[in-house]
Amino acid sequence: MSLYEASFRVKHDCPYREISERHPELTIREWYLSDCQVLELTSTETPTAELLAEIDAMGTVLHQSVDDDGLHVVTQACLCSLEESIVDRFEAHNCLYQPPTIYRRGWEHYTVIAFDEGDVRALFRDLESDREIDVLSKTAIAEQQLPHSMLAPVDRLFEDLTDRQLAALRFALESGYYEQPRGASLRELAEQTAVARSTFEEHLRKAENKLLTNAGEFLRLVTASATDDPLGVDGSPRAESIAD
Repeated sequence: MSLYEASFRVKHDCPYREISERHPELTIREWYLSDCQVLELTSTETPTAELLAEIDAMGTVLHQSVDDDGLHVVTQACLCSLEESIVDRFEAHNCLYQPPTIYRRGWEHYTVIAFDEGDVRALFRDLESDREIDVLSKTAIAEQQLPHSMLAPVDRLFEDLTDRQLAALRFALESGYYEQPRGASLRELAEQTAVARSTFEEHLRKAENKLLTNAGEFLRLVTASATDDPLGVDGSPRAESIAD
């Protein structure tokens, strides 16, 4: 059975689309989480004061940098300020949304996956009723080519992690703890916090265990069709010697 991937762009009343129209050098990428949106804004040009003011009004700025490479901003915004989500329309027509939504030069760009080409056509007719739509591509794809990114929503990966565990994981990552060679030891990380080394290590280990456990089901999906054994796990001499 074939799957169908469709990419298209639309125009309608949307604040992010309108910002991208006013600032054609800007690209906005949008991800939906359970109770908010995460927006990544990039520009190869130095931002104007007007653009920076509009970005500040979008929501909480999590990261912002302006250098020779241009502008890079990550913000978190509340879903409550948005109109009824277009994603609901995708679901009504049995089409699976493939994030992120991309806003560029006054257009909203979307990609969806469907099991029936008729569902894609019905979705397009629905969207044409109240907005301008431009179909960019519509292709049949094999099931084994299904993008892995659609299998792993970000909020599922971090499910059940506490605020302290998330903070410990992020601090370790940003301090180079996972680099080779390590940029910092556990002792050095803990000394920069207000908690004991044993407490910091407990937060970090629990965060790692939960993250890998949550990622496990997606890892199994990604590798389910693999037929090779790059590590020589099956029938390796070491495995045979242990068995003996």
